[in-house]
Amino acid sequence: MPSLKHEKLCLAPVAGVDEAGRGPLAGPVVAAAVILPAKGVPRGIKDSKTLPPLERERLHDRLRACAIVGIGIVEADEIDTLNIYWATMKAMTLAVEALGCAPGHVLVDGNRLPKWGFAATPIVKGDAISLSIAAASIIAKHTRDTIMLAHAEAHPHYGWHSNQGYGAPDHLRALREHGPCALHRRSFRPVAEAYLVNESSQPHTSA
Repeated sequence: MPSLKHEKLCLAPVAGVDEAGRGPLAGPVVAAAVILPAKGVPRGIKDSKTLPPLERERLHDRLRACAIVGIGIVEADEIDTLNIYWATMKAMTLAVEALGCAPGHVLVDGNRLPKWGFAATPIVKGDAISLSIAAASIIAKHTRDTIMLAHAEAHPHYGWHSNQGYGAPDHLRALREHGPCALHRRSFRPVAEAYLVNESSQPHTSA
């Protein structure tokens, strides 16, 4: 289970940072930064990927009520401009800046850090080790899933209510049948290929 072992070695306040949505074919990449309270940390915090959706939602709501939280969002069109790596770095930077206070140290999930002025440490598999990063993973994942559920209402054939924009079979099938929409990441290969197929199937008129 994640602990505060790493946090205790850092200058307070310590913010944990994680992201959700690097791999999907559609929608934004979302990062969260979380500074946990000195007392009253909710029980059950761990890597968001290991939590059932209802438990993740419960912990999200409890964390929003007791912790300092910042969220950074980079949309699909900017992902295509920056590439997913730099878009993720930007989302993390926006999340820390959105905390409303300067952290003494930032713990970041992964092995790379954004180019920022904060004292920071990358931790590989940090969402399974650091309680602050695990909390950030919950906030980021739930926030992004909520965004994709809202988009699913307007684009029901892609199956985003269940696949959250990832390249699941139903999503890939809908890409082939309906083509991409404005929320798709054109720089991702399955989407780029679907654009080409969709454009080639359109009737051409001569002047």
